[in-house]
Amino acid sequence: MPDPAPIVPADTASANVSPAVRRLSPLDGRYAGGPGATLTPLGFRGRLSLRAGPGALDAVGAAIGFALPTRPKSSATGDGVAALWLGPDEWLLLDNRAIPDGDGSPATMSAALAGVPGISIVDVSHRNLGIVVEGPAAEAIVAAGCPQDLRLRSFPVGAASRTVLSKAEIVLWRTGEARFEIECWRSFADYVWTFLEEAARAPSV
Repeated sequence: MPDPAPIVPADTASANVSPAVRRLSPLDGRYAGGPGATLTPLGFRGRLSLRAGPGALDAVGAAIGFALPTRPKSSATGDGVAALWLGPDEWLLLDNRAIPDGDGSPATMSAALAGVPGISIVDVSHRNLGIVVEGPAAEAIVAAGCPQDLRLRSFPVGAASRTVLSKAEIVLWRTGEARFEIECWRSFADYVWTFLEEAARAPSV
């Protein structure tokens, strides 16, 4: 009886993957709207978690084209990129210019920051998803689950903060008097969306 043919393990590293395969979002196809506000999933954007000490701030600003915000609850923007202050040495960088490559990762900001010494950058584009809450009731809807004072005088346009929405950790950014962007982990996206949808239907909103 002839010897059986040897078993060759699959070469997963070089397996052919169609470039047309699109990374799906848990919120694909979702939309909620009413007289008080609309909920809309954000499309793809680049996201970097940045850690940098005081000595690196000027170099980072030169690389991204604008100065990083240094005050609590603040943000800065320029040419499709935003920097949200999350802590004394921590920012979330959002790049709306980014186009996903073969595995869905942005390269624009990472390449710009690659030569800056004394910083740490982590691509969290796949980890996070964004939701826009917009309309006259947007503040009340977000406030239904967020312990922060979101009144305009306390949380003005441009304010950003790491906080919670009900039981989920989020990054909240006010981009207009009646517009908020919420960044959350994709594993919490359905929970956050459902909470916002139910809050929008509450009689008090």
